[in-house]
Amino acid sequence: MLRRAAPVATVEVAPNEPLALPRRSFLPRYLLGIGVLAGSALAALGLGSTAIDPESIARIVLSHLPGIELDEDISATWRSIIWEIRLPRVLLAGLAGATLAMAGATYQGVFRNPLAEPYLIGVATGANLAATIVVVSGASLAWHGLSLLPVAAFAGALASVGAAYAVARFGRAAPSTTLILAGVALSSLSTAVTTYLMIKNTSNSLTIFSSVLGGFNGTRWVEIAWVLPYVVIAPVVILAHGRILNVLSLDDEQARHLGIDVERTKLVLLGAASLAAAAAVAVSGTIGFVGLIVPHAVRLVWGPDNRQLLPMTILLGAAFLIGADLLARTLDSPSEIPVGIITAFFGVPFFLYLLRRSGGAAYL
Repeated sequence: MLRRAAPVATVEVAPNEPLALPRRSFLPRYLLGIGVLAGSALAALGLGSTAIDPESIARIVLSHLPGIELDEDISATWRSIIWEIRLPRVLLAGLAGATLAMAGATYQGVFRNPLAEPYLIGVATGANLAATIVVVSGASLAWHGLSLLPVAAFAGALASVGAAYAVARFGRAAPSTTLILAGVALSSLSTAVTTYLMIKNTSNSLTIFSSVLGGFNGTRWVEIAWVLPYVVIAPVVILAHGRILNVLSLDDEQARHLGIDVERTKLVLLGAASLAAAAAVAVSGTIGFVGLIVPHAVRLVWGPDNRQLLPMTILLGAAFLIGADLLARTLDSPSEIPVGIITAFFGVPFFLYLLRRSGGAAYL
């Protein structure tokens, strides 16, 4: 069971300043993050059963811009591989990784608990339960060419988070500890019901596992279009609260003394993070550790200031999941490993390192 841990950020608040943090140039860090992201995306586009050189990749992508024709001497097979198969997959993996990492950093700041991650209050289990219900119901999984599984998963994730908040709310406030406990309880219930439905409907187990385990095989452009509004709006809201999140990472009472409406701000931040995480889970399945280890890695290197932490987690979260997906589809080719297994292989050792490094004190 999670308990309130030591603050994620340790900074001094001056009496007449919303937050006093050392000012440094963010640009070199952002350029580094953009470079890492671009390198992972280029590798993911070029590597696979058919290797394609960077120049051809650039020409294929640019040729889809209005008025540009650069791919006349490139084979139709290569054009199809890049534009129809690899590029949508890389973009969706990047969006999911960026969203989960950003949501994890937001949860850790709001709850002041380094174990917090995007699935803490039921996003993943709610999505899995809803998707399982659709599969075992025997209903058509497609409607006018649109898969109903992501829609059901999205609705289930939001319903689970909403139920956790409703249970935890007392008056106008939802105490963090109560919200976490409500999320854990509802997650356990959702997992139990999902497991029961799988046992009773073994013929659909493969479809359910494909939805639950997570991955980007068969990604289409329509899935990116479906998830894009949520994963664009949420970061705008959260990034605008970077300085306020620094204060929330310290103490609620201190935040109130500085004129911050704590409960309203928490609701906005958790709502935006949960909405984005729900959209990511709906199209990619449950992929663990991204929202837990990426914010920690960024915090170890660049410190706890959320004005820098949040943008860097977005960039490096996208790069991390793109790289993990590349390994998932190439390590055991022509078979494919669920990407959640790859992230666990990286996430578990890193998490154990964090526990060892801190002596476990900050995590209990």
